[in-house]
Amino acid sequence: MSRLYLCLLLAGLCAFAQCHHTPDHKENHGHGHSPPAEGERGLPSLKIAPGNADFAFRFYHHVASETAEKNIIFSPLSISTALAMVSLGARTTTLSQLLSGLGFSDITEQEIHEGFHDLFRILNRPNAELHLNIGNALFTDDQVKLLKKFLDDAKHFYETDVLPTNFKNPAVAESQINSYIENKSNGKIVDAVKGLNPDALMVMVNYIYMRANWEKPFNSLSTREGDFHVDEQTTVKVPMMNKDSWFEFHHDKILSCKVVKLPYKGDVSALFILPDQGKMKQLENALSKDVLLKWMNSMKSRRIDLSLPKFTISGNYVIKGMLRRMNITDVFTDQADLSGITGKPELKISKHNQPGTGILLLINIKGERQELGKK
Repeated sequence: MSRLYLCLLLAGLCAFAQCHHTPDHKENHGHGHSPPAEGERGLPSLKIAPGNADFAFRFYHHVASETAEKNIIFSPLSISTALAMVSLGARTTTLSQLLSGLGFSDITEQEIHEGFHDLFRILNRPNAELHLNIGNALFTDDQVKLLKKFLDDAKHFYETDVLPTNFKNPAVAESQINSYIENKSNGKIVDAVKGLNPDALMVMVNYIYMRANWEKPFNSLSTREGDFHVDEQTTVKVPMMNKDSWFEFHHDKILSCKVVKLPYKGDVSALFILPDQGKMKQLENALSKDVLLKWMNSMKSRRIDLSLPKFTISGNYVIKGMLRRMNITDVFTDQADLSGITGKPELKISKHNQPGTGILLLINIKGERQELGKK
C-alpha cells in the first residue's frame, strides 16, 4: 500500500449505518436493506446521517487528491458540526452554500440542528466500555455582542461552551484555548493554536476523543516484527499484531480488496480495507457510503490469520481550499453574511484548521477591528 488511510468515519456514519445495516446479513445475503426498527424510525439523527455520510466521502476524496503519498486522518463529523454551528448565524447565500455543501439541501434547518443535538446525545451517552467524548466551544472577545438566539441555539443544539477570551493579548488567548483543547482531548491534542491573530474576535472549536479496547484483544506475546510494504519498491520492518480467529469478512472482487471488521467493546467497530497489489487508486476512487453499506451487508464470519501493524498517526489540514471546491465559498470572503451571530454582517471565517480529531475555526471582522463598535 502506498499509504495508510485511517478516516474517523465512525461518528459521522454511525446513525446512517444504524438505519441501513441489515441486522442478520446471513439470511439477507446483502440483497437490499432492512427497515429501521420501530424505536429508530423517529430518531432526528437519522435525518442528517445521509448528508453526513456523503460529506465524509466527498471531503475524503478532496483530501486524498491533495495529499498524495501522505497518511490521512480526519474527522468529517467535526467539520460538519462546526459548519452547521456557523449556519445558525448565516443568512442569504452564505447559508444556502453551507447547507448545500454539507449535503443538507433536502431537510429543514430545524431538522438539521435537532439531528446534531440527537447525535451528540447518542455519542456522549455514558458507556463503561467505551470512552467517546464530542463537544464544542466558542471563545469570544468582549467586543463581540452575540445575539441571544444564536447563543441559546448554540448551547441547546450543540452543547457549546461559551468562554470569554481576551484576544487583545494573543499569548493569553492561545494558552486558554490550547489548555481547553488539551484537557478535552485527554492530552492528545497540544498547541493546536499557534500565532493567533490579534484581530481575531472568535474561535470556534470542535473536539472528538475516543478510547476503546478491542472486543477480542490481540495477545501481546503474538506481536512480532514483520514486513510492511510502503510501496512496490519499499519494505520496512514494523511490529505486527497477529491473531488467528473468526472475523466478519468480505472479499470485494469488483474493487479487488478484502475488508475485515474488528469490533471494539461498546458497540463500535473499525473496518480495515486491504486492496490487492496495484489497486489502491481504484479502491480509493470508488469509496462511497453505498460501497460501505454493501460491505457491511455482505460480511460473513470467517476464520482468518490477521496481521495488523502497530502505528501512530497524526495530521493537520488547512481546509479552506477543499471546502471551496465543495462550493462553500462566501463564508471565507467579505461577501459572508453571518449577521445572525451579531446582528450585523461584519464577520467571516479567516482561518480553519483540522487537527485530525477536531476542528478550529477562527472568525474575525471583515474590515477594520474598530468598525465593530460603530452604530
